[in-house]
Amino acid sequence: MSPEPTPAGTPAPPRRRMTTGQRLLFLLVGWLIVLMPFLFWWNTWFGRRLTDQQLQEYLHDDKKPRHIQHALVQLGDRMANHDADAARWYPDLARLSTYRVEEVRNTDAWVMGQDATSKPASEAGFHQTLLKMLNDPSVLVRGNAALSLVRFGDPVGRPQIVALLMPAAITAPQSGKIVDTSSAGTPIHQNGVVAKLQDAGQTLEVRSPIGGRLLNLDAHTGQTVAAGDPIASVAPASEQAWEALRALYLVGQSPDLPAVQPYERDLPDIPDHVRQQAVLTEKAIRQRASTH
Repeated sequence: MSPEPTPAGTPAPPRRRMTTGQRLLFLLVGWLIVLMPFLFWWNTWFGRRLTDQQLQEYLHDDKKPRHIQHALVQLGDRMANHDADAARWYPDLARLSTYRVEEVRNTDAWVMGQDATSKPASEAGFHQTLLKMLNDPSVLVRGNAALSLVRFGDPVGRPQIVALLMPAAITAPQSGKIVDTSSAGTPIHQNGVVAKLQDAGQTLEVRSPIGGRLLNLDAHTGQTVAAGDPIASVAPASEQAWEALRALYLVGQSPDLPAVQPYERDLPDIPDHVRQQAVLTEKAIRQRASTH
């Protein structure tokens, strides 16, 4: 039965108002909703300035590799700004070149390239450490080591730089059935899932070693693959390609041109700054070749 309407002229019953305690609780919840994302961002943003004590602690925080990365980025900024005090941590940079986490080694290789001329960098063995990193299992670590070596005037990592321009071939780590895949053209982060492989009731995620764009799929959902079979290829991210092209501008040789020229094409997937750098890089390579 529906409630009877309030007779005309009868005042409506007063609305129930929040108590002071309820208002305070409401404000507190709203404040936390705003604050928590900020705190998460503040604690994970690598640009947040660290004190010397925090930097020292972060460099040795094996429980939180992102803390190590944060400290490395801070050191890289100090080195780029010619902060002589950063040299006290140079032995830590050499130590981290073999760290178990790929992202740490990758950042470390980049940071060592920020100081290629000082005596402390020489004493810490940056050049020799980077040469060893050319044999790292990760294509990105090898590439960053090679890019940093260019700052030392050493072109020995040129093949690793050229590899940064090439699509990454992803193969099946074991036999099994493909139960899910990403779509061609999808942006992929480094270590992003490209496909899922199932065998004996166990599901294994097949991940990309680089960030970029899923270029094509060689295996599809429902297909059975053997270990080593091709699954997909990932085109490198534009910034990765740009850094490689900048390095080859300085050290590239004629055999590198087939890797450079595809980036000169006027395609939506190639940003203007990458295309322009590719054109400049080819010109520099040809000029060097003509003088030898």
